[in-house]
Amino acid sequence: ILEAEKPHNLLFASWRPRRASDAVEDQLKICGYKRDADVFELFLSKKDLTEVIDLSRFKNLKYLWLHHNKLHGITFLTRNYCLAELYLNNNVIFDLEGLRCLPSLHVLTLHHNELTNIDATVKELKGMLNLKTLTLYQNPLCQYNLYRLYVIYHLPGVEQLDRNEVTEKERRSMITIFDHKKAHTIQSIAFRAKIDASWNPKSSFKQKSAQKVPSDFAFANNVDKTVFDDPEDAVFVRSLKRSVMTVTSLNWDTVPTREEKYLKEKGTEPAQMLTVTLR
Repeated sequence: ILEAEKPHNLLFASWRPRRASDAVEDQLKICGYKRDADVFELFLSKKDLTEVIDLSRFKNLKYLWLHHNKLHGITFLTRNYCLAELYLNNNVIFDLEGLRCLPSLHVLTLHHNELTNIDATVKELKGMLNLKTLTLYQNPLCQYNLYRLYVIYHLPGVEQLDRNEVTEKERRSMITIFDHKKAHTIQSIAFRAKIDASWNPKSSFKQKSAQKVPSDFAFANNVDKTVFDDPEDAVFVRSLKRSVMTVTSLNWDTVPTREEKYLKEKGTEPAQMLTVTLR
């Protein structure tokens, strides 16, 4: 359980300081930190805190425990760019303003809070490109019908949401529901149909000239270090390394019709098979 995890090398004060500054200074003394640069973790849980002082002085802070307090916002995290794990569950947070300044964050717990606006919440979390683990359950925004799929769609990097792994089935479902254009394209490819390219009617179709493999390209060399003048040559050569897929179907042009069979015009030649090879 995420909120039950506590740093192994921290001691805890037997009293609860009344002010946020006192809580921070108390932890610094208990842990024996001499310089702000030495602070990698802070345990400020269960201190009855309603606010926290600006923690930007701790440039190397990576782990911060603030769960089970009475925080309303988190604007105190503005320059803690190294922060990797942040535990904010069991507070009264209703606004996530300030979280987008944490690019290194990969664990974030926000369950049991007062977040109501799912759009604003997702918008603030989009800036966290490294976020892998997220909890949002027991917030008012979870009453949204498609809450889980909506979060997965807007935060594709999240691998675990509300303590459950994000499945491939959920990813496919969210594309079908929230991205109709992409879903249509995928279905068109799956059923070998033509894709409508009318989105840019002014662009004319130009057939590219046949490309040749550069003479210094070695197929047997797994680590190809050939430098190409034209990027399209590099793409073409890379395509040659892909697995070959062969599709075979009956060439219906060679199958005689009922009338032709009766007249025996094509009956002497067997039907042919048509084979298409793709990479």
